[in-house]
Amino acid sequence: MNDLVLHETNGPVAILTLNRAQRHNSLVPIFLEELLDGITAVSTDPTARALILQANGRSFSTGGDALGFVEHEHMAELYANEIVGLLNRVILALLDLPVPVITAVHGTTTGGSIGFVLAADVVLVTPQASFTPYYSVVGASPDGGWTALLPQVIGRQRTAEVLFTNATIDAATAVSWGLANRLVPADQLRETAVAVALDIAAKKQGSVRRSKHLLNLDRADVAHRLEAERQQFVQEVVHGEAMPGFRAFVDELRRKRKV
Repeated sequence: MNDLVLHETNGPVAILTLNRAQRHNSLVPIFLEELLDGITAVSTDPTARALILQANGRSFSTGGDALGFVEHEHMAELYANEIVGLLNRVILALLDLPVPVITAVHGTTTGGSIGFVLAADVVLVTPQASFTPYYSVVGASPDGGWTALLPQVIGRQRTAEVLFTNATIDAATAVSWGLANRLVPADQLRETAVAVALDIAAKKQGSVRRSKHLLNLDRADVAHRLEAERQQFVQEVVHGEAMPGFRAFVDELRRKRKV
C-alpha cells in the first residue's frame, strides 16, 4: 500500500480518505486500485454499518490525472481502458456495498471523480464544493457517470447544458438539484458525516440494507451505461481530441509551474 487511500474506523463506521492531496486526488490506476481495495475491505467487514468517503487536501478529487495520460501516450488505448475500467469498478463497488455510503465533499470535483458522489447514498457539501465536467474544454468523452448516472439525479437537460457548456455546479445548486443532501460549514463537515453515519448505524440494519438494495435495482443498466462511457472515452483518447487536449492542459500547467 502507498497510503493513497487511508482506512480507519469510528465504531461501526468505516472511513476512507482520498490522500493523493499533492495531485488534488486526481485519478491514476494505483490510486483507484487502493480505493477499490478499501471498499472491498469494508464490504467484508461484519462490523461496518456505514462508510464515509472523504478527502484530504484542497480539492475533493479532480478526475483523471492529465499528466498520467500524457506520460502514457505511447500506450494510450491500454491506459485509458485501465483507468476508466477501474473507475467504473469503484463506482459499481460503492453501489454494491451493502452498507450506506456518505460522501463528504469539501472542494473541487471535476471529471470522472463525480462518480464518487453519484454512487453515494448521502452527499454532504461545504460552500466551497463544486462540480465541473471539463470534457468539452479538454476534448474528452464523459466518464464517471456524467451520462450514466447524473441525468437520473438532476435531469437530462440540466446535464446536457452542464456538459456542453462546461458549467460549474456550485454547492448551493447541487443541493437544490438533488446532487447533494445538505450544505454543511467547512469546519463541521467531517463531524457531520460521522454523525450521519452513526445515526444510520444505529438503525435496524436489515431495513437499511434492503432499502439500499431496492434503490439500486437498476444496477445492470448503470453498468451498461458506464461501459458505454468507457468505450467512448477510449475512442476519443485514441482517435479524437482528447490526447491533444491533455497535452495542452499539461503544457499550460507547466507554464504556470504547477506540474
